[in-house]
Amino acid sequence: MVQVDPIKAFSDNYIWALKKENKVWVVDPGQAEPVFDYLKQTDTTLAGILITHHHWDHTNGVVALLQAFDNIPVYGPENSPFEGISHKLNDNDEITVADTKFKIISTPGHTLDHICYMNDTFCFTGDTLFSAGCGRLFEGDAEMMWHSLEKFAEYSDDTLIYCTHEYTQANLKFALAVEPNNTDLLTYVGKVQKLRDDNQPSLPTHFGLERAINPFLRASEENSLIHVPKNLIQDVSENWQKFAALRAWKDEF
Repeated sequence: MVQVDPIKAFSDNYIWALKKENKVWVVDPGQAEPVFDYLKQTDTTLAGILITHHHWDHTNGVVALLQAFDNIPVYGPENSPFEGISHKLNDNDEITVADTKFKIISTPGHTLDHICYMNDTFCFTGDTLFSAGCGRLFEGDAEMMWHSLEKFAEYSDDTLIYCTHEYTQANLKFALAVEPNNTDLLTYVGKVQKLRDDNQPSLPTHFGLERAINPFLRASEENSLIHVPKNLIQDVSENWQKFAALRAWKDEF
């Protein structure tokens, strides 16, 4: 059975390690040194790399890792400006790593090249979907991002979500502003506080929880905009426009 471990990087990144016996695949290695440390501690070797998008804090460790491990594959999006990808992926492609099959879904919005690695048990969402949040719109627009988030609807409530940043507590502050009386959200705030007090990751999360507490997945709910500042609400006849209002509020929150 594959094991998924967090490797801490920078101040709030996680490089996810898929460990199968003595082989490891890493997801979004923004730094190489923490990966080398993990491999030494677990007495394992690097078998490959998965990239969700081109941002430096997801890719800067790739060159050093490739120098240390010859001829390992680097999977990533076909349309990425990052030049270190050897195996280029498109929407609906399938790959198998660590004896685990993943479907690739294209999720433009945070960046135009963003992809997620999905299966019914667990997935890697990079900077598209966080716990209680979603990525900023650096390259795409709100309509694009909303349609990307809609693609997660086919995955079960139990599917675990491994995103790349420990942003959960900051995201929860905003989520509480959107839905101050959401009992699931209030319970989760306490759970995350205890985890972080114990210096434990708040991740992984899962789709069942995120559908109950994440304001961006809940944008289509009837009362999602009650507390949004009125100057940010224009035409909200479409669900993506409701999402846009929430994202605009989060950007200035």
